[in-house]
Amino acid sequence: MRTDSKINRKKFYTWEEHKKELMKDPGFIRAYQLLQPEFLITRKIIEARIKNGVTQNQLAKKMGTKQSAISRLESGNANPSLNFLKKLAEALDSRLEIRLLPR
Repeated sequence: MRTDSKINRKKFYTWEEHKKELMKDPGFIRAYQLLQPEFLITRKIIEARIKNGVTQNQLAKKMGTKQSAISRLESGNANPSLNFLKKLAEALDSRLEIRLLPR
């Protein structure tokens, strides 16, 4: 958090401002790059759910799981199994595709 000296109010960083500062740290950059696959999976899951017009609760019911499991997955606090991802893809009327690409 930074302070605006003229008004003496706290100004909060946006995520982009904060990320820009963090990206000056080589250790953070390495950790961030290692997490890119997780970020991508999470983003794609959220996009697919929204595109299908279903809530977390509706998706959970279609999968036979709890809304909290979907919430943990979308917040990046879960490491889903391949079986879970298959159920998720089916519930979202999607095809699961996992690829390894050369760097």
